[in-house]
Amino acid sequence: MFDTMTSTKIIGAFCGALLVFMLGKWAAEGLYATGGGHGGEDHAAGYVIAVDEGDDVEAAAKDEPTFEELLAAADLDKGERVFSKCRACHKLGEGEHGTGPSLHAVVGRPVGAADGFGAYSGNLDQIGDVWSPENLNAFLESPRSATPGTSMSFAGLPKAEDRANLIAYLEVVGD
Repeated sequence: MFDTMTSTKIIGAFCGALLVFMLGKWAAEGLYATGGGHGGEDHAAGYVIAVDEGDDVEAAAKDEPTFEELLAAADLDKGERVFSKCRACHKLGEGEHGTGPSLHAVVGRPVGAADGFGAYSGNLDQIGDVWSPENLNAFLESPRSATPGTSMSFAGLPKAEDRANLIAYLEVVGD
């Protein structure tokens, strides 16, 4: 059943397939490596669209409200909804600590000074001396960037409006 002719056909088929793949690879490299097959000319892939960035960047920066403006126009109901992301680790009651310290009266409180909580992590001194709205804003945007080494698994709040709403909510709740 398995004679010399069958073996020769199998080896021939294998070599033929290998030859087809090698020729295909050679053709593809020749076509794509030389800039689209234009005689070896060096062409950039794609199209360049000229954009005047200077005016657009300045206009976008002017349209964006400052953090102080966002804080002045903050919505406490939205801030309460944003706080639901913090609720797993933080409590609002005075002296009630969870995995993280109590956030009762956190705005204006010295950094790392919640009574009865001593499990702080990271370099909190890099954020400042007091949890001012500006310091909280920087911390809430990216806790790991603001305080390297923190054990907080929270990724942060990328939207400035969410941070302003949360800080305004924490100010009111802490009074």
